[in-house]
Amino acid sequence: MKILYVTAECWPFAKTGGLGDVSYALPKALKKTGADVRVIMPKYSTIPAYLKDQFKPVAEFSVKVGWRNQYCGIEMMEKDGVKFYFIDNEFYFKRDNEPCIYGHGDDPERFAFFSNAVLSAMEKLNFYPDIMNLNDWHTGMIPLILKEDYSHLNKYKNINTVYTIHNLKYQGIFNKNVLGDVFNLSYDYYYNGDVEFYGDINFMKAGIVFADKVTTVSETYVDEIQTQFYGEKLDGLLKSNAYKLEGILNGIDYDLNNPATDPAIFVNFDTKCIEKKVENKLRLQKLLGLEINPEIPLVGIVSRLTSQKGLDLINYMMPEIMGENLQLVVLGTGEHQYQSMFNYYNSNFSNKLSARITFDSAFAQQIYAGCDIFLMPSLYEPCGIGQMLAMRYGALPIVRETGGLKDTVTPYNKYTSQGNGFSFTNYNAHDMFFTLKNAINLYKDKNVWTKLVTNAMNTDNSWNKSAHDYMNMFNNLIS
Repeated sequence: MKILYVTAECWPFAKTGGLGDVSYALPKALKKTGADVRVIMPKYSTIPAYLKDQFKPVAEFSVKVGWRNQYCGIEMMEKDGVKFYFIDNEFYFKRDNEPCIYGHGDDPERFAFFSNAVLSAMEKLNFYPDIMNLNDWHTGMIPLILKEDYSHLNKYKNINTVYTIHNLKYQGIFNKNVLGDVFNLSYDYYYNGDVEFYGDINFMKAGIVFADKVTTVSETYVDEIQTQFYGEKLDGLLKSNAYKLEGILNGIDYDLNNPATDPAIFVNFDTKCIEKKVENKLRLQKLLGLEINPEIPLVGIVSRLTSQKGLDLINYMMPEIMGENLQLVVLGTGEHQYQSMFNYYNSNFSNKLSARITFDSAFAQQIYAGCDIFLMPSLYEPCGIGQMLAMRYGALPIVRETGGLKDTVTPYNKYTSQGNGFSFTNYNAHDMFFTLKNAINLYKDKNVWTKLVTNAMNTDNSWNKSAHDYMNMFNNLIS
């Protein structure tokens, strides 16, 4: 099977969030099933030089962007057996003074160019996939362009499109003039409702309407986004397209995230020498200037500091949390109110809380390896990566039962001693705090706690199962 994975970002080339991680790990896992999988993305000027030095030019051609003809180059490199293609155009992708790859005033034109370039590139590469796996709003218009401009061509007509929604909140909503100006598409698609969204056009809506299959990154999220609360004004459209919706849980890369070999953590360990995990805790306590004491539960938060991540619940209960026998380490950036809140408590409770308002991937690994509890009380979470990383490193997650958090965390059952973490149902600050208190109390029972840590570390959150689920879906599409 030939698969073209189309994405706006991919680690280690460019990454702003979970999409970048998935875009690297999933194709690698699909490759292991025997598929010919290739990844295509923009060649941003911010890609590290040591990687760009390995790129090889493959083709040059022109791409139509509305009434314009724009230069397009394709460069390629191979990594972990997967071919990565890079769409080159400095006018669109050289933004040295603005390191964020999104949020520019010409984003609709940039990703219109990218979408058209991807489809044109197939002929230049002589690679016509059985499946195009498209991701998030940046690629949402591709199924419509494929239908409008390419479906009459023999080599294109058998291409199946799978559109993956990583986060429904970010939809690519732009002025309707974009449809004609940069896509050169008929406004009939606006007036008949296919891409129209409250007077604008919506790239993600186009992906949902025109793709052959629509996936999300967890089974629970499929059901949630068909409700008004989670649906971001697309719940009606998603319900009407429920026949082509499917949820496949993301995984984490077990090669990169392995406590037995991870060079970023203080002491390597696994389930055979689980007692070594505490050495990471003691070293982390020392680094943070906290009391070095293995008996005090250490709670970790590695997160974007936003309301979506449940930070308002934490904010509301902080006086009570600081009154408990625990230590708290926080890593992340986000909304000013939450950054200020953690800085305040860091200043006034420096013996209990250490906050680093930044992001540091190596330090994040040290938190996963060193903390006992990982707090992630999200309002919504399409999949979530933090809770899976925490379990991999033996930190028991406390989560709200939503999206992928519900699908990956089995709450502790005191009657059977089963489970790999803790959870609460309602989005309620007191429920979160009650669950945290229960976890702190259970921490005193080292036999039960060690069993739960072992359960968490043995939970299979690798990409292997997810890759096979994707392959089954792909096979059903082309059969």
